[in-house]
Amino acid sequence: MAKPAANKPNVGGGSGDRVGVVGLGIIGSVWAQKYDEAGLLAGAWSRTPRSDAPRQLEDAASVARESSIVHIVVTDPPAVTAVLESMLPELRPRHLVIQSTTIDPDSSERFARNVAARGAHYLEAPFMGSRPAAEQGKTVFLLGGGVDAIERADAVLGHLSQLRHRVGTERQAATLKLCLNLQVAIMMEGICESLHAARQAEIPEATFFDVLRSTALWSGFQALKEPKLREGDFSPQFSVKHMLKDVRLATTMTFATKLPLGTAVQARLEDLVAKGLEGQDIAALIATL
Repeated sequence: MAKPAANKPNVGGGSGDRVGVVGLGIIGSVWAQKYDEAGLLAGAWSRTPRSDAPRQLEDAASVARESSIVHIVVTDPPAVTAVLESMLPELRPRHLVIQSTTIDPDSSERFARNVAARGAHYLEAPFMGSRPAAEQGKTVFLLGGGVDAIERADAVLGHLSQLRHRVGTERQAATLKLCLNLQVAIMMEGICESLHAARQAEIPEATFFDVLRSTALWSGFQALKEPKLREGDFSPQFSVKHMLKDVRLATTMTFATKLPLGTAVQARLEDLVAKGLEGQDIAALIATL
């Protein structure tokens, strides 16, 4: 059973750790700013430089040299592989690698093994929450790894989140993240299909959402997506291409042999990519109905 590592920010940071961020996308750029505001940021790097990101360094290896904790949040397992290959020669026993990219369990196990071979420490730390949650410090982390790594990471992750769950092993944390994202994709498709059907029946959108809010069906996820669906605003909080990557990883896990809804939603996401909508928010699922 998952156990919360904390239910409020731990902002002590008394260990003297300095954090480097690798990956400055939608989420990583927010985290780098929060670490910088807390006086913890040693440096940051991204394959695509950002003019607004603080303390940018020339490469991932430089981030490892300047920091004692390296927080990785990139796009997929191949991207994590490339980053770690660059950093591994710089890793020492003082280093903790916090890996927050959504990846498959086999990759998680391999990355942990490679980091341990350098005498350093590894923590799988995927997360739930899109950019609004990151900006509000409400990211929820799923932590997989040793107790010492979790306790050390807690002091810095407290600047990004109010809740960290201790899930178990690295593999289990990576797997749980895929399970939850699979549910997000299925929920998004369900909301889009039901709203589309209501529109076809000329039921006002206000009525649809007012009734939904009064039932047990209502959730924070629906509250987040309601404005996007009603306004046709598909600027990305969670992009189609990233969700497709996650659903593919979930449906191809060796023990996930039959996931019929996941497979169906994967096909829907692939259709959006084929139509050039890969950079849009997953709420764009309604655009092709």
